[in-house]
Amino acid sequence: MATAPFDLVLRNARVATASDVFDADIAVSGGRIVQLGQGLGPGRREIDAAGRVVTPGGVDAHCHLDQPMAPPVRMADDFDTGTRSAACGGTTTVIPFAAQEKGGSLRAAVADYHRRAEGRAHVDYAFHLIVSDPTPAVLQQELPALIQEGYTSFKVYMTYDDLKLDDGQILDVLAVARQHGAMAMIHAENADCIEWLSQRLEAAGRTAPRFHAHARPMLVEREATHRAIALAELVDVPVLIVHVSGREAVEQIRWARAHGLNVLAETCPQYLFLTADDLGHDDSYQGARCICSPPPRDRANQDVIWGGLHDGLFSVFSSDHAPFCFDGAEGKHPGGEEAPFRHIPNGIPGLETRMPLLYSEGVLGGRITLQRFVELTATHPARAYGLHPRKGAIAIGSDADLVVWQEGERVIRNADLHHAVDYTPYEGHVLRAWPALTLASGEVVWDGTQFHPRPGRGRFLPCGTPSLLPRRSTLP
Repeated sequence: MATAPFDLVLRNARVATASDVFDADIAVSGGRIVQLGQGLGPGRREIDAAGRVVTPGGVDAHCHLDQPMAPPVRMADDFDTGTRSAACGGTTTVIPFAAQEKGGSLRAAVADYHRRAEGRAHVDYAFHLIVSDPTPAVLQQELPALIQEGYTSFKVYMTYDDLKLDDGQILDVLAVARQHGAMAMIHAENADCIEWLSQRLEAAGRTAPRFHAHARPMLVEREATHRAIALAELVDVPVLIVHVSGREAVEQIRWARAHGLNVLAETCPQYLFLTADDLGHDDSYQGARCICSPPPRDRANQDVIWGGLHDGLFSVFSSDHAPFCFDGAEGKHPGGEEAPFRHIPNGIPGLETRMPLLYSEGVLGGRITLQRFVELTATHPARAYGLHPRKGAIAIGSDADLVVWQEGERVIRNADLHHAVDYTPYEGHVLRAWPALTLASGEVVWDGTQFHPRPGRGRFLPCGTPSLLPRRSTLP
């Protein structure tokens, strides 16, 4: 009896890539795609996709897992629960952050993060760096060496006291990115404006969660985005502005693109599906669930973000998963109490719901094409951070990371999700699709009803040189 030539054949797939949609079988051996075609030979295992859409496994290029926090606050998801949640939502590669502490070594942060991840991840992962203390040793020795070792992207903050850099420090870090071919990500909010507004809100007794948005109006993001673009222009280096929330920052990025500057942009589900109203209309503490920075805006700004997803302004669609439980002293009730808005941990969970939300409301809602969905959730993140074509592609030689989509109504319930957070901000949202199968390196990790764990399946991936530059938007 002849031996089956392939480990796995996924048959009758409606294959969607960033450039094409076509019908094919997908053959897998050794965890990689080895043939695409019709009527391929047999596999030791076969799965019939029955005409369903198959996309590359998602690359969530902005998420936070088991990141060290000041006690008593602690992230609910580690690399076990976080990558479990990712897989069940169609994401097969995650890129969280190894964060330097002020006064500490960047290399020590990387070593600590490897200890946290080792043997726990169910899907593959890489690391971004967070540079919070750009000392001469970091700029001249640690950061260049780490870039050469495959940590080719890093994030700098313009806000948060324990993370923010001043303009001169940002210029120093951007100069390293230019010299060594790294991708610099910038959290663009004006720290001094936020502090000034926060103090005045507190003096007036306005400390409920809803006032978080009052302390971070769009002009705070607009000014910082403009300044980040100017700093990048001065150094002559591409930058990526993360978690863009609304019109005023979008206008700055469009201006930069119109003037030939290499500015990439990322947005997240919270700016499509949440508004400032979700932080509350009164002094209820329930709004703490939706505190993130920048905060959600209004429905008119949601339309602006959808426009940017449609026309190419945004290159990357990430979750910015920041998993803090609502109840308990380690999360949104720091120390066990209701806290003023400035002391509530920033961030919301979203790893598992990122791709289904965009597929449902973007593709099936007629707002973006299927190819654009693949660009935003897989191909462009992989290219931006030096993982393409191993990740983010359905091509010969690429890892067999695949998602088979099942269309049909599904209601988001936190009880059905697989993270370790005690809520989802999208509770009750009706979806039009969900992954029926997620394959990581050719192995089924999610079968539509059950997760198939194997801690340590996920591998650390050193990243290559980023290879994505922004494309021209088609809207004015």
